[in-house]
Formats: sequence, C-alpha cells, structure tokens
Amino acid sequence: MSARAALQAQLESGMTALGLQLPADAIERLLDYQALLQRWNATYNLTAVRDPGDMIAKHLLDSLAIVPYVRGTSLADLGTGPGLPGIVLAIAAPGREVLLVDSNGKKVRFLREAIRSLKLEGVRAVQSRVEAVEGQFDCITARAFASLEDMLGWGGHLLAPGGLWLAMKGKRPDDELPGIPPGFTLRATHVLQVPGVEGERHVLELAHR
Repeated sequence: MSARAALQAQLESGMTALGLQLPADAIERLLDYQALLQRWNATYNLTAVRDPGDMIAKHLLDSLAIVPYVRGTSLADLGTGPGLPGIVLAIAAPGREVLLVDSNGKKVRFLREAIRSLKLEGVRAVQSRVEAVEGQFDCITARAFASLEDMLGWGGHLLAPGGLWLAMKGKRPDDELPGIPPGFTLRATHVLQVPGVEGERHVLELAHR
C-alpha cells in the first residue's frame, strides 16, 4: 500500500467513526491539503505535528469532528494557523463563505497557497489581529486559540445576531467559564471522540444572550 493510500484508509476509517459523509472529492482534497502542509512544514515550521498519520488524526479528523455543529452561510476561523479547522471545514462543507484569520505572515502565505492550489472557492485569508477584523459571521471557530474571555473579548464583534461560536478545547475549561463576557452565554458543551487522538477533546457552543 502506498503512503497516500494508507493515509486515505486512516482518514476514511476516522470519518466512518465520526459518522461523516463528505462530498465525493473531499477526501482527495483533504489528502492534498495534508501533503501541502507537510511539504511547507519542512521549511516553515507551521505545526509541531510532523508525522503524516498524526496530521490525519490531530489536524484533519480533529477538525472534522465539529462538522455536525457548524451552521450558517459564513464562517470566520480565528487564529487559524495553517488552516485548522477552517480549511478542513471549507473542504468538508463547501459553499460557505470562509474567512481565515491569523497574525503570522508565513502561515497566511501558506493559507493563500492552499486556497489557490486546492481551488477553494469563497475562502480567503487575512493577516490580522482578531480585534482589527471587520464583518459579521454566522459561525466562528477557534481552536486552542485563547481563553474564552480573551477570544470573545477580541472577536465577539464578529459574531452575527443569532450566530454560533464554536470554541475547540482539550479538557473542559470549567475554570474559564466565569470569564465569559457579559452578552454571551454558553449554550452547550460536546465531548468529541476523535479517532487516533488521545486525551479529552471538547467543543463549546457560545452565543449572544
């Protein structure tokens, strides 16, 4: 079995465990994204995860695990790094306007190359601090980005009325809940079982009060 075929088998098995059905071309594009990230990572150190199989589990499947909770026609991924979960979500559920936000120039250069080479329509990347971003979005994602207090303090203005904020965390951040700013409320907490990823994974749904 080729290396890519082995990664594809791992990805497909993980998607089955997550109960996901994706568009026909999504698997190829996700593997193309992983290969591009691996290639750039050798030079630009975009992620500490270097093993291809670990990339499938800790990056792709971890991002895919929140697909059932994403909604609306527009999404902003704050502190996206090399596109996690934003690019993965754009591939898994195309047709949504996606804004990828990161302050790191080399990561944004990678994002723009990924958008171009993967032909991701409706996806754009900006190099910016979150506080300076403008617009409003139906859904906002943030993966291991900051405390709930900081992420909502910096980016709360980006959440549209009736919108949903998905904060991806490891352990359930009970110590952060008192810091949720006035005007926002915790709607739900979901435990994520990510195939191949040890340790706790949670996604918190936050919304306007």
